[in-house]
Amino acid sequence: MYREEVIIFRIFCGVAGRYCRAALHQGGMEVNRKKIAEDFISPRTDIVFKELMRDDTVRRHFLSDVLDIPLDQIKSVRLENTFLSRRSRQEKQGILDVRMQLNGESRINVELQIRRLVCWDKRSLYYLAKMYTEGLGNGQHYDNLKKCIVIDVLDFPGDENPGYHKVYHLRDAEGRLYSKEFEVHIIELGKALTGDKVDDWIRLLRVESREELEHMHSRNAGVVRAIDEVRTMNLGRRLRMWHEMRLKEQRDRWAIEEALKEDAYAEGHTKGCEAGRAEGLAKGLAEGRAEGYKAGCRQGILELLEEYGDIPDDIRARISAETDLEVLRKWHKAAARAESASEFREQMQRQLT
Repeated sequence: MYREEVIIFRIFCGVAGRYCRAALHQGGMEVNRKKIAEDFISPRTDIVFKELMRDDTVRRHFLSDVLDIPLDQIKSVRLENTFLSRRSRQEKQGILDVRMQLNGESRINVELQIRRLVCWDKRSLYYLAKMYTEGLGNGQHYDNLKKCIVIDVLDFPGDENPGYHKVYHLRDAEGRLYSKEFEVHIIELGKALTGDKVDDWIRLLRVESREELEHMHSRNAGVVRAIDEVRTMNLGRRLRMWHEMRLKEQRDRWAIEEALKEDAYAEGHTKGCEAGRAEGLAKGLAEGRAEGYKAGCRQGILELLEEYGDIPDDIRARISAETDLEVLRKWHKAAARAESASEFREQMQRQLT
């Protein structure tokens, strides 16, 4: 069914495009090329970059190239909640761009930074430390802590040293490795390419127009997939919203199913297949599936609203507090239709009355 919908969608886009071109020609109007270029959504845009990382093929190849890990060694790359936990309301809330778990062993935070922030390096280390410690609950052993990796993609100079990709570890004064638990990657988009396999990702993130995108070629399957995704996201707003909602629903379902399979395998491997625990595991999987759908809806709503700028605190808090899946689904559709945060707030209130 999904394949048929995509075919229909592509036919519709082609017919619509031909109709618009014919109408412009008949009316004696010329297409304003500058306006088209201005409407192009760059891969460096926050919402586009996040959407690219939601694609399993894109993020697997991206991590394989950046972390220098063979593709066949990447068994799973699960997306995680981007909100870092905090112990009190007074503690600063950390919100990551893209957060993943690699092979169930390492946590990864990918940050795209377009404008230089004051103390951006300390901010990155703060997120790294929070991500490392929040996985340890009361009474748990330190063995439960997972390796944490930060990938900072900067659109401004990080330092004066040559090379656009730098990797940092914890080492002593003589350069001996102290621990592999922390790893920081700095990728600077403005520096000269070096012939490394990350080059094509840099070229993609530098694209500024549709023309540049169409001339972008790569042998990297992940980069090719990312180019197609960027091309799709640069359709008309309404068509793009329809397409993104359909893809997001499909991807969320795949991600949740993959996570449930991994959790079930880990649970069965650790505790065995005793009949007495089967019922508890089934209940846990059902609850996890429901919570996963809710988390996916909340994230999707917030990403759509981010197109209009900063999300008001009352709207963000209301979305985070909502536990009814049907309500969240309605809000997700409302966010795609709304033209502003205030319009979305009105639709929220009407649906709850």
